[in-house]
Amino acid sequence: MPGSSPGMTQGESVMQNRVVEIASYVAADRDGIADLIVGIQRGEFGIQITYDDQPDLKDIPGFYQKGAGNFWVARNGGTVVGTIALKDIGNRQVALRKMFVDAAHRGREQGVAQRLLDTAVAAARAKRVKDIYLGTTVKFLAAHRFYEKNGFARVTLDSLPPGFPRMAVDEIFYRLQLGA
Repeated sequence: MPGSSPGMTQGESVMQNRVVEIASYVAADRDGIADLIVGIQRGEFGIQITYDDQPDLKDIPGFYQKGAGNFWVARNGGTVVGTIALKDIGNRQVALRKMFVDAAHRGREQGVAQRLLDTAVAAARAKRVKDIYLGTTVKFLAAHRFYEKNGFARVTLDSLPPGFPRMAVDEIFYRLQLGA
């Protein structure tokens, strides 16, 4: 795999002379997650949202880490450089949320976003999830292309399951069917 060296596990790659690891959330990640996500939302995309507007970030274990859900973090030398989460919404369905990657770690060569998504999809398959849904803003154009490249199909607001946790900024929705 590009960016790998012998002896590295499949879930690791070398960036900026450090290993980027993907692992489930631990409490020590909280501040790094808040800085990354809010920094991207506000700083890069001008979305007027704060950490306090996102109560799910204040209780990641209670919100995400139950049922078929989880929250994963990509770390480069201990610094949070990416996140992705699945929220169990019942009926063998999950909502993909909080997919963010630091600008310096984006792109095909870096592979962080792809590895985060692959981790979440593999976990969903292992838990026999049948559908992954997500909502995003019209501003995240690169994200739209990324999801579509990974088999997500655009769906209407009316087709979302009743338990889907829509954010106020969500305007575009996707679904990935994993099967029976």
